[in-house]
Amino acid sequence: MLGGERDFQRFLRRVDEVANLVQGLNSPDPAVREKSIAETEKRLQDEETSKEEESKTVVNRTVINRQASEVASAEAVTADAFLAILEKDAKERSERRKRNEHLANALKEEGNVAFRKGDFVTAIQRYTEGLEKLKDKQELYTNRAQAYLKMQEYEKALSDCEWALKCNGKCIKAYFLMGKAHLALQHYGESRQCYQKILQIDPQKESLFKDCMNEVNLEEKRMQDEERAMKEVQAGNLAALSIKELLQKLARPDQSIFYYTGGIRLLAGAVRDRTEQTLFRTNNGFSILKDNETVRRGFCAERKDTAEVDLSVSLLCLWQAVCAGNEENQRLLLTDSGVSAQLPELLSSGIQEIQQETLALIALYSENEAGRRLLLRHQDLTKWLQILMMFVSCTDARAVRAMDILAELAPEERFKAQCRVLLSTGALPLFTQLLTSARLVNQAALARCVGIMGTLCADAATREQLAESRECWQACLKLLDECNDIKPPLYQECLFAVLGLMMNLLLESNETIQGLAVDISCRCMALLRDEDGRIVTRATGVLSRVLPASSSAVEEAVRGGVVKKMIKFLKAGGESTTSYGIKTLCICTKSSRQAQEDLVKADKRFSVLLKLLESENEMIVGNAAFCLAQCLAVPGAATSLLNSSVVRTLLRHAGGDATRTSVQENAAIALGKLCVAEPRHVVQLRKLNGLAILSSSMKHVQGT
Repeated sequence: MLGGERDFQRFLRRVDEVANLVQGLNSPDPAVREKSIAETEKRLQDEETSKEEESKTVVNRTVINRQASEVASAEAVTADAFLAILEKDAKERSERRKRNEHLANALKEEGNVAFRKGDFVTAIQRYTEGLEKLKDKQELYTNRAQAYLKMQEYEKALSDCEWALKCNGKCIKAYFLMGKAHLALQHYGESRQCYQKILQIDPQKESLFKDCMNEVNLEEKRMQDEERAMKEVQAGNLAALSIKELLQKLARPDQSIFYYTGGIRLLAGAVRDRTEQTLFRTNNGFSILKDNETVRRGFCAERKDTAEVDLSVSLLCLWQAVCAGNEENQRLLLTDSGVSAQLPELLSSGIQEIQQETLALIALYSENEAGRRLLLRHQDLTKWLQILMMFVSCTDARAVRAMDILAELAPEERFKAQCRVLLSTGALPLFTQLLTSARLVNQAALARCVGIMGTLCADAATREQLAESRECWQACLKLLDECNDIKPPLYQECLFAVLGLMMNLLLESNETIQGLAVDISCRCMALLRDEDGRIVTRATGVLSRVLPASSSAVEEAVRGGVVKKMIKFLKAGGESTTSYGIKTLCICTKSSRQAQEDLVKADKRFSVLLKLLESENEMIVGNAAFCLAQCLAVPGAATSLLNSSVVRTLLRHAGGDATRTSVQENAAIALGKLCVAEPRHVVQLRKLNGLAILSSSMKHVQGT
């Protein structure tokens, strides 16, 4: 019996070993699987080489015969049999996992449906049932954590996030939800750590990271403010107590509109610092509009009488007082559906006092990043471009404030996207009307408005709509004509802004531009005589972009003496003017023999072009080389360069390492054309060992 007992104990140990190996082979942890594979391979080798044991116990995975006599008589297990057991078990586990995964996914979808319906209890039940089928499914943990957050069961949400991270240590959603749970529990440091983990895992999530960190900072600040305000009340601070008292008086029902207007004015005057702003919020101050029928009716009236105007102005002043520098109060105000719906209506009311205070309130949001984010998130701004643009007609401070707001919003991508929606039917017709009525509107505001439209043109869709509008182009040309006739300082600013807008629009190419190219170029040619260097630079920039659209425009410009004017500007210097001027010359000399001849006459011995070839700006160098190459077709042009350093300069650029390949190509082409037009330049080329470059440049010459 003693020997049978030893065999039986050995059998049990082998069963445990096999079970552990099988479990390891099916582990979700790669490290555990690799270790189990190595142990299995070693065991198989031992089985094959060991001849000491005469027999092995056959292992039945489902039933273990515990009778010692049966153990002793069991058939021997070969290495192949052992491996077959492992393979069979792995296959069964794989099939079972597939079935469970299918069931878990179905339960997850059921949970998602319940979650979207707001039935979080059912959602949690389904996610839990799914985890019973598949313990290592990350999505079920994060989905259940999200449902727990909705149920305000924050500790359970944290636990699920931790389990999700055990399944996948780089699960961004788990860290995001964990950050939310910690924030709800006022664990501000832990919440920030979770969001920092997101940025470490994926640096592309910087925008999400900033939003989350801002939320933590705001919540922590809110709690600090409320604790401080509570201490002021407990200490009997009269200013703090007055806020609560005034709000209680305003909550009295069925009072006259004058009673509420007076109370609101007193309340606005009593709010002087952040503590009083906080007490306004914690004492339900933002419910004035929602809970008081008299106030709501007067504020929302479409046609307001004098009393309703006074009430609305007082309420707007109160909101300015409680929201100035207080992001939490700003958020609460904008999430009030009544306020959110009324802001555009108030801006369009036509009542100066209401518009003025509404603009002042909106300016509190637009002047900082956090406020703009709130506006863009909680307001439909599709009509705001048109509404704010209307204030250009005002001669008072409203025009300045409206343009300030637009200037802050215009660079925001979400604002640009919203502006596209009603641009062609709303803002664009109004903008065209303002341009054609420049003498009748606030010229300073109009100049800023034009600049803002130029900023919005950074959006390709907006730029395309404006560039295709014939009415917009004609309005721009009309303003150029008026500014050319009457030149007060404010008109000059409008002119400067319109030329900048035209440069932006000329990044597009369409039939409208082609049809108006001659008119546009003629207006710009006239502006080249302007005394304001800024105007001259932008007029040259417009020429450089509009001339490629029309050969007729090039002919008109050449007849108008554009080459001589550009050479004059190039001599004077200025990088922007130089860039636009040399590009204009390239366009003209490429298609006009007259332009080539004019350049040779105007630039004796090519002194200007040779100077430009020494520029540090590669674009200028490439265009100068291109322009020189075009002009070498003029008889005698190449000969005039015999005693210059042109060969050395062109050779340096042709064989250089400029980042723009066009610089090398244009220099090589000019070098080749120079030697063809005047063979004596070849002598200089030989001295500089540049024949190889010239030879390679011939293929460019043949193709031009």
